Amino acid sequence: MAIRQLRYIGDPILRKRSKEVEEINDRIKTLLDDMVETMYENEGVGLAAPQVGVLRRVIVIDIGEGPIKLINPEIIFEEGEFIDSEGCLSIPDKAGTVKRPEKVRVKYLDENGEEKIIEGTGLLSKALCHEIDHLDGILFIDKMIEEIDTEEDEE
Repeated sequence: MAIRQLRYIGDPILRKRSKEVEEINDRIKTLLDDMVETMYENEGVGLAAPQVGVLRRVIVIDIGEGPIKLINPEIIFEEGEFIDSEGCLSIPDKAGTVKRPEKVRVKYLDENGEEKIIEGTGLLSKALCHEIDHLDGILFIDKMIEEIDTEEDEE
């Protein structure tokens, strides 16, 4: 496993649509492992492949219950809405409020190519939506309702 270089706002790769993964091979499994390590190194709760310069539909999430690796994730159900604060490893020192579904159901492939469905509410729902947006070139600032001043936390 290796820590990969993060891409930051202004990098054109963050605005491109990622391609479906056709075959789950060693390169994809290594990418997933590297993304988990990179996410932990940068103290994130999620990471999408474009954030490390790879245009593939692959995301990793850990909301404190262990890493989840999703290949070709697709939102198949959403319900309700809630507004909460968000930030992004690719947009350091910026945070804002974003409206997301309260509950989502996502279909994806795991590392073994098995189709699975994950249901998330609250933080997991927010993380799933945020990372899947990355796969379509959408950043949280595109959906931001109001910016939050992050400077007051720094002393």
